[in-house]
Amino acid sequence: MQSASNLESDNPQVTKKNLGILFELLKFIKPYRVKVGAALVALIFTASLTLTVGHGVRILIDQGFAQQSTSELGSAIGFILIVTVLISIGTFFRFYLVSSVGERVSADIRLAVFNHIVTLHPSYFETNGSGDIMSRITTDTTLLQSIIGSSFSMAMRSALMCVGAIIMLFATNIKLTLIVLASVPFVLVPILFYGRRVRALSRQSQDSMADVGSYAGEAIEHIKTVQSYSREAEEKSHFSQEVEKAYDIGRKRVKQRAILISGVIVIVFSAISGMLWVGGSDVINGTMSAGDLGAFVFYAIMVASSLATISEVMGELQRAAGATERLVEILQVKSAIVAPNVSTRPSSTLTAEVSFNDVTFHYPSRPDTPALEQLTLQAEEGKVLALVGPSGAGKSTLFELLQRFYDPQQGAVTYGGVDVRNFAPSELREQMALVPQQPALFSNDVFYNIRYGNPDATDEQVIEAAKKAHAHDFIMKLPEGYQSFLGERGVRLSGGQRQRIAIARAILKDPSILLLDEATSALDSESEHHVQQALDELMRNRTTIIIAHRLSTIQHADKIAVFDHGKLVDVGNHQQLMGSCELYQRLVELQFKHLNGEQIVAS
Repeated sequence: MQSASNLESDNPQVTKKNLGILFELLKFIKPYRVKVGAALVALIFTASLTLTVGHGVRILIDQGFAQQSTSELGSAIGFILIVTVLISIGTFFRFYLVSSVGERVSADIRLAVFNHIVTLHPSYFETNGSGDIMSRITTDTTLLQSIIGSSFSMAMRSALMCVGAIIMLFATNIKLTLIVLASVPFVLVPILFYGRRVRALSRQSQDSMADVGSYAGEAIEHIKTVQSYSREAEEKSHFSQEVEKAYDIGRKRVKQRAILISGVIVIVFSAISGMLWVGGSDVINGTMSAGDLGAFVFYAIMVASSLATISEVMGELQRAAGATERLVEILQVKSAIVAPNVSTRPSSTLTAEVSFNDVTFHYPSRPDTPALEQLTLQAEEGKVLALVGPSGAGKSTLFELLQRFYDPQQGAVTYGGVDVRNFAPSELREQMALVPQQPALFSNDVFYNIRYGNPDATDEQVIEAAKKAHAHDFIMKLPEGYQSFLGERGVRLSGGQRQRIAIARAILKDPSILLLDEATSALDSESEHHVQQALDELMRNRTTIIIAHRLSTIQHADKIAVFDHGKLVDVGNHQQLMGSCELYQRLVELQFKHLNGEQIVAS
């Protein structure tokens, strides 16, 4: 299974090891600076009002309690109530504004990451698991939503309150303030020391949860295989190990946060206790009023609670830093396949002809093994070129290079005589349609899946394409016809039905170049008959390249290219290759050993 940590190898740029990585979020927050500014105003307003409560406490004690005055007591209580109401109003606006920005920013980040992912080169996904990528899009962005919408606001509020309360402490009693401040270094040291540990464990925890998601996703995706081989018990055991691994890391992270929070509480309230002893002695000796001590205690508790909140929020911010780092890693990955600065637009003047000129190609994941070596081959306009050879001979690689999912390390692939690297990848791929062995259907209805070939097509055009693909009859028998939901990967259809949906999609696209990865090789005879009829309709008047697994289906191809170990062995028609190519003869013999030679030629 693909480990989440693999993404790091694709992007060495992200090496920040502190909360500075959170500044990467500013570009997402910047468009909403008006809301953020309003939230800051509300924050300052509520913090200022909260600090005035200390003045109310002083009046309450010195003029209400000490002077035994009911009117002064009522005035002090009224003052505190009015301030409380104003604080609640300010808090409402602060919480609403900050939370809405958090929701919006997390949605923007999720969109930015997805939009970037769909443009990346396919080799990126060879080394990075889909489960981990999905974890980053969903779990990490949800975490940031919580941080931006709640924890970050709490951190700012606590910092502001802490600074304001310290100023009020100095204004109330300098000697006691110095006692409180003497404890601050003892609070900051564990925050910095344990905060670093929490951040490292937060990153590990998020990576391990991504691995859990990847493992579960694979098991669910291949559930029929799991049950067919009676591997349920083993899968449960392996998944349990992944869950326990994630739990252990999470437990360590929580333990470090607990140590941090509890340590800060002990240090802060020990300082307050010392301050109360000194302040209480001054009140008894008459050098300080009880109201001043009460106000001082109020401000000291505010400092203590603010520091405790900051220490707790620091753990959340460390998690946010880990999540941000994981998301920035993806956003900083550069696609290896990009459009040229000045691209050539495919037009009707270009012939639908494909050429491979001295092409050598190695997959990035297998740099020492050539998938194709010094290949020179041409697919002529309106003709059928078939590719045959053993598994791993390099046939599918031609399709990959032609659609420019990869670029060859040597040589050139041309369309209409123009190097495909001169086209924008999207415009090049518009000229082609691929019908794979295992068609990719989406969790949507029939209309959506066929219209994927041409989003602007009308319902009538979709139905016409389905008729040409010999799919209309079975579609109309579905519960809701063309509006029937096909399930994940089209699981509600048979193999032949899925193939015909894919063919209808290709017909609707109306491509110049048709790429067929033998669409009938895994079908029963009846399904193969229907699919072959649909393919005949699709191939008419198009340049077609077929990867052939059943040689009987391509014996009448205009040209057959025989591959072995990434090299072109021979080219010719069926009759020529039967007389000149030993590998082709062997492939035919292996596939039709139950027939005699005359039957093969006649078929």
